[in-house]
Amino acid sequence: MGRVENKIALVTGAARGQGRSHAVRLAGEGADIIAVDICAPIDGIGYPMATHEDLEATRDLVIKAGRRVIALEVDIRERHALTEAVEAAVTELGGLDIVVANAGVAALGRWSDLDWQQWDAIVGVNLTGTWNTMTAAIPHLRARGGGSVVATSSVAGVVGLPFAEAYAASKHGVIGLVRSLSIELAEEGIRFNAVCPTGVSGTGMLQALAGVTDIEADDRVKSAFLNAFQVDTVEPSDVSSAVLYLASDESRYVTGTAMSVDAGLISL
Repeated sequence: MGRVENKIALVTGAARGQGRSHAVRLAGEGADIIAVDICAPIDGIGYPMATHEDLEATRDLVIKAGRRVIALEVDIRERHALTEAVEAAVTELGGLDIVVANAGVAALGRWSDLDWQQWDAIVGVNLTGTWNTMTAAIPHLRARGGGSVVATSSVAGVVGLPFAEAYAASKHGVIGLVRSLSIELAEEGIRFNAVCPTGVSGTGMLQALAGVTDIEADDRVKSAFLNAFQVDTVEPSDVSSAVLYLASDESRYVTGTAMSVDAGLISL
């Protein structure tokens, strides 16, 4: 028996990176997967988004793990489209028990260079999109008598990061959502928690950082991304281990937390 055997999990940003890792890890522990990703460019974000082929690769990995999967190409900023897509997928699979609101984007640079398009994209995906995901999923969790919601925040949701104002604001907001909803819906058996990673290899934050060569030498950037452990980044699988714990019944009385997977960055 897997740790989430016969559960049904919705994972956003599932086409690559952390989202793919979470989807495949949950599938390996017995969950069927609703895998959501935009698979299209986002105005204001300078690095490439995942593709249809990326999402299909995630789908294939879940099938290889022996679980059912529905792959959806949806922009989580579009509340009605997301709600309808989730409704159809939940109906087909027979319910919903776990939500991993993981989709996120980043753009780094000096505050004076942050334009409205970047702000709208980052806050729209990371915060509004997370809210949309939760509101689309909560009725289905209620129908099951409870469930677990895990949202991807960041170390930037706990402390400030220079040259990342929009990103930090959005990730602080994610923790606010988790903490508020964890109180409001506790009596219905729905738990809300966040994971707060440091830099994760192969993800958008690092792609965004690579594009700001004019500030790379700034000591504030170096210190802000300095982990206590002697590693530059953690792996997606490290975050997936935390997600799996929070999604499983092992954490049945854990709610309203912001769990760091930060290699000691916040401790410095």
